[in-house]
Formats: sequence, structure tokens, C-alpha cells
Amino acid sequence: MSPRTAPVTRRDMMRAALTTAVVVGTSAAVAPIVLADPVPGAAPAAAPAAPRGTFDEVYRGRRIQGGPVPVRYASARGAAAPASGPGVEISIDGRPLHVMRRADGSYLSLVNHYRSFPTPLEAARAAVDEIGTAQLATASFHHH
Repeated sequence: MSPRTAPVTRRDMMRAALTTAVVVGTSAAVAPIVLADPVPGAAPAAAPAAPRGTFDEVYRGRRIQGGPVPVRYASARGAAAPASGPGVEISIDGRPLHVMRRADGSYLSLVNHYRSFPTPLEAARAAVDEIGTAQLATASFHHH
């Protein structure tokens, strides 16, 4: 016995043709970029400088990394609009430390949420002081 198949409709044919056209068009547009050789004799590009306010240090045996990141707030219609200033992402030993900026410009973390710190780095150092040898949870509170 052979399984019965539904007949192919005009809509199915149009959908397949449109999908094929999109794939071929995208491939044609991207191919010159992917296949292009770098400029002969050109020096390799220098690594971009770290953004202002970025830090990477070892404090009490723990690696603290962080710096500004762009923040987008959702509007009432669901469209994202740029915020007036950058957000901050910090990690301790590669695990995220949730840090928030207060209205007065200071920072607080989930580890020290009743204290304010003048800079994100100071908030991270205070979190290291508080957690000692414990590890932060691996869950991230930000969804990009």
C-alpha cells in the first residue's frame, strides 16, 4: 500500500517559487561579500579600543569584567526605542551580576540591593566582598 498524498495546490507552487527566489536572491547579494579577497598588501585592522567605562580586573582572586551596553526600552506599541544612556553588564568569574542604575546616578546590585555605589566597578567589588568564595547563579536577567 502506498500512502495517499494531498494534491499540490497553486498556493503550494507559489510558496515554493517565492522561497526559491528569496534564497537565490540572498545568495546572489551576499556572495560578493563572502568571496571578496582582502585588499592585497593591506595591514590587518587593529582591534577596536574598549569602550569608555569598560573594566577587566582581578579583585580578591575573582575576575570582574564589565562595561556599558546599549539599552532599549519597549514603547507602548512594542517598538524598541534607544534609551538616553547606556546600561551596564558585569560578570564575576564569567557569571552575570545584575546591576541597576538608580535615579541619582549611583548603582546597586542584587547582591547589595540596599546599598548604592558611585560606579559599576565599586558595586562589583562590593558584591565580591559579600559573596566571598560562593559563585553567582548562571541565570541572566537580561534578554537581548
